[in-house]
Amino acid sequence: MITFITCLVVLVAAYFLYGGLMSRIAGIDPKADVPSKSMYDGVDYIPMPRWRIFLIQLLNIAGTGPIFGAILGACYGPVAFLWITLGGLFVGAMHDYLSGVISLRNGGRSLPEIIGKYLGGGMHKLTLLVIPVLMILVGAVFIVTPSQILTDKTDIPYLAWVAIIIVYYFIATILPVDKIIGKIYPIFGAALIGMALAFFGVLLFGDYTIPELTSVDNMHFNAENLPIVPTLFISIACGAVSGFHATQSPLMARCVTSETQARPVFFGAMISESIIALIWAAMAMAFFGGVEGLNDFMEANGSNAGVVVSLISDTALGAVGSILAILGVVIAPITSGDTAFRSARLIVADMLGYDQKPIFKRLVISLPLFAIGIGIAFVDFDVIWRYFAWSNQALSVFTLWMITAWLMRKGSSFAVLALVPAIFMTYICSSFIFVSTQFVGMGATTAAYVYGAAVTAVVSGLLMLKIRRDVKRGSEI
Repeated sequence: MITFITCLVVLVAAYFLYGGLMSRIAGIDPKADVPSKSMYDGVDYIPMPRWRIFLIQLLNIAGTGPIFGAILGACYGPVAFLWITLGGLFVGAMHDYLSGVISLRNGGRSLPEIIGKYLGGGMHKLTLLVIPVLMILVGAVFIVTPSQILTDKTDIPYLAWVAIIIVYYFIATILPVDKIIGKIYPIFGAALIGMALAFFGVLLFGDYTIPELTSVDNMHFNAENLPIVPTLFISIACGAVSGFHATQSPLMARCVTSETQARPVFFGAMISESIIALIWAAMAMAFFGGVEGLNDFMEANGSNAGVVVSLISDTALGAVGSILAILGVVIAPITSGDTAFRSARLIVADMLGYDQKPIFKRLVISLPLFAIGIGIAFVDFDVIWRYFAWSNQALSVFTLWMITAWLMRKGSSFAVLALVPAIFMTYICSSFIFVSTQFVGMGATTAAYVYGAAVTAVVSGLLMLKIRRDVKRGSEI
């Protein structure tokens, strides 16, 4: 348990120490104007209290990520603790916090707009194509998985659940942010924290032993085909770093009432998610008597993390656990799915300069997005999921490079704190293309890693040339 407790303490301390440093780097100004007041529209730009925004942000970015991803990552062994802790601290929290601040200072603009501002027109056009598609994929994934689970647990047909969830998504997407999201999500966000605390108590006082980190060996049952680098860093996304988070931050950047709220809302929500992931990774390993037991179960059940969640919840917490399992595998993904569609609506609206105050204009954008999402929901789920995880981490690469450009334009001596994670995640995503059978399929060979490094060098070099050129020109911060 020493490894687990150490990682937990590091994450908690990080909020105060590294979060404080990030605030100084960002130059947080308590008196600065904020979009919720200067751009109030009663729909998307609405002031809300800090505690409410924090819980909404946590629920928006979580989904099943810090639960399912942590369980899949736990199959690699205690090395997963390292990535959750160090990734969450030095990559994820910084990524979420500074991207949120940048959006806040740019009128709550959506991610493609601020990427375009700091990385140029080419990146703007690319992300305008990629990010809305990713948001629709997220929405489609989170239509399918909850519907499947609810069908198994009730007598209601699958298509009926699909229809119910789609109708809910549509209503939540077009209504003002304070009507459903602002009222219900804080309750579910608090429940997500309560679930994590309950399992933390089980780990502390139950008859479980958490494996210690004694090596960084790959303990996965399919280690040959799933090497730690880069696969672990793709598998555990939401608990460490996730590009999806940066698409959600503009939603809450339009609701904060002071720049001082950015630290608890963006940095704090990410650290909280890392803690949730850490608890679930530890619980998955401890419940099955160690990493080997977890791998045996996962191999026998087709790596279905949902089965693990249900079994652990029912066994460790009884009837209460069953309710918490529903929260983890049904409600959490649904709440991320509807905000994904909302993000897609705002991205398209920002691109077109299309005012979203009139409900008719919200419908004009939302209807086509939902038509595409419904179509994708009936595609083979394995095909959707296969590329979702990589696309999510690739999106974090765009965001990290955007943050690097912003810091360099500010003349910050701390730009390296974004540059190193940007290069690292560029390498993870590039090498995955060559290693994984989802793409080139060269396996964990020297050639695959060399090719990944070559792509990383080219991409990083071109982006740094662009950023330095903009800095010399005195481009707008």
